[in-house]
Order: sequence, then structure tokens, then C-alpha cells
Amino acid sequence: MKCPKCQYISFDSGDRCRNCGYEFSLSPDLALDDLPIQNGSEPLGPLGDLSLNEPSATPNLPLFGRDDPDAPLVTPSATPRAPLAVRRTAPTAPRARGRRDHARPEREAEPRLALDTAEFPVVAPPQPRPAPAFDPASESVAEEGSTTAAPAIGAGAAPAGARLVAGLVDLGLAAGIDLVVIYFTLKICELGFAQVLMLPAAPMLSFLALLNLGYAATFVAAGGQTIGKMATGIRVIPADPAARATERVTFGHAAVRAVAYVLSALPAGLGFVPAFVGEDRRALHDRLADTRVVKA
Repeated sequence: MKCPKCQYISFDSGDRCRNCGYEFSLSPDLALDDLPIQNGSEPLGPLGDLSLNEPSATPNLPLFGRDDPDAPLVTPSATPRAPLAVRRTAPTAPRARGRRDHARPEREAEPRLALDTAEFPVVAPPQPRPAPAFDPASESVAEEGSTTAAPAIGAGAAPAGARLVAGLVDLGLAAGIDLVVIYFTLKICELGFAQVLMLPAAPMLSFLALLNLGYAATFVAAGGQTIGKMATGIRVIPADPAARATERVTFGHAAVRAVAYVLSALPAGLGFVPAFVGEDRRALHDRLADTRVVKA
């Protein structure tokens, strides 16, 4: 049912519109729209209005309405194309040759065999040049053919006074760092210096020893110099007599040298005596770590 006021279409019957509430009794009687499906003049049966006998009725069907039903649907062009095997591609223009690049290096001449029929001179293979000798005392490289003598055992060794001052400076720095560590440890534990013995001795001494030995080993491995050696101008290098003053000590040798300080100091410091009176000025820790101390 269609409401005459709001045009709402409903499929159930009633006296009032379900959309706007309009009463159907108030509307005048209107004639219902009749939409007939058939008027009685159309043919019966399926597809009765489609006639296949009349050509004019099927103008758009390609299979019907032709004069020659055997004619092909697609008509090829009058001029056939050439086979694909004999087709020619578009001609390509020849590439212009540029000038020779003089910056490109020429190929080196290959050496020829030393035969009697050789037309060109034989190119002799290059001879290896001997390595130049290095003098640690003068820090200069001797040219080939010179008569420079081999370096002496103790050539370029650091003076005894410089080594003594460097050791005292490093010892003072290590002692200062240890005191700072102990001070802050006592502050954290809320203790005074008079109560320092209350701290556990084994952990504290182990930590201080690791700190001091790490200082010596790290500085020597990094640049061959601790702070004391930097101040006095000396350096730790490998024990090889031909080693330059700029060569570095490996971290393994530096760690062995730092631990060997304890062995040099244990017998009343006798391990340090060869650093002042020996020919090569190498203390016990230098011999154990295979190092020596020279001028920087």
C-alpha cells in the first residue's frame, strides 16, 4: 500500500501509514495504477518476439544477413608481409671513435726470452732491494751500500735518572688513586679513617692491585708510556734491537710487565737494580716481558 501523503510503500494492510501516521480514510479514493504485463497481441512461447527469418530484424548479428555464408569473417590484406626470418632491422649509425685517452696507462712491455733471434733487447726482471738497516741510537735509516754498524745492545736506552723519576711519579699517582678509592669506600660505609681496618682486607687489596696493574698495562699497551714516562720523555718498546722507538708493545706483553713489577719489588727491590747498572738497562720485569725502555 502506498501512502498518498509521504509516498511510503508498505506491504501490509492497515488504516494508518506506518511512516507518517496518515489515516487512509481521509484520502479520496484514487484509481489504482494498472501495469499490465501482456496486452494480448504478443506471440506466445519463449522468444516469440525474436524473428530470425527477417534480415532487417538482426542487423548487428555477424552470422546472419550475409550474401555469401561461406565468406571468411576476417579478410587479410592484399600485400602479404615478408617472413620474419628475412626482415631487416633498422640500420644503426656507426659509432664514432673518440681520441685516444692519453691519461690511460699503457700496458707494460712483457719480458722477452733471451734467445739468439730476439729482435728487441731483453727486459731484465726487477731485483729485490734489500731492506735498509735501522739505527735506534740515531733514529735514521742507512742507505744501501753504507757501512753503518749494527746497533749496540744498550744503544738508545733511557737514562737511569729518567726511569727513577718516572717510577716515582707513577707510584705517587697510584697511591693517590688508592687513597681516593679508600676514602669513598669509607664514606659509603659511614666509617672514618680510624676504622679503615674494619674493611675486608682481601677484597679491598685485590681491587687496588687490579686497579694499579691495569693502569700500568693499559697505558703501556696504548702508547708505550705511562704518565710518569710521558713526563720524563721515555718509552717502552719491544726488546728487539732493530725496533723503532714508535713501535708499540702488545697488550699481553704489557700485562706480563705489569705483573712482573711485583716480582721485581718482592726481594727488597733488587729486580729494579739492572735498570740502573746493567749494560742494556733492562730490569727483571723488562726481561720477563721481553721489553726495553728507550728515549721517546
